[in-house]
Amino acid sequence: MAVALQLPRLRLASNRRPLPAMDWSDSLWLACALVLVFEGFMPFVAPALWRRTFLQIAQMRDGQIRFFALCSILAGLLMLGWT
Repeated sequence: MAVALQLPRLRLASNRRPLPAMDWSDSLWLACALVLVFEGFMPFVAPALWRRTFLQIAQMRDGQIRFFALCSILAGLLMLGWT
């Protein structure tokens, strides 16, 4: 005899209060905090891999570094425009 497992359905409350609006300085601090978290994650988890990667990047030509920086900037601008 098979027993069906039924999970409770999640319902969003329709009477929820909207979140307070964030001004630009709050958003800027939040963005800087997230950058620090992401930048610190790899050296914390795998410092040897991070060091090797950093040394490989340091050996790249200026044009290669600029290309990857431009790609990063464009990806960030696309993400900002998406929201």
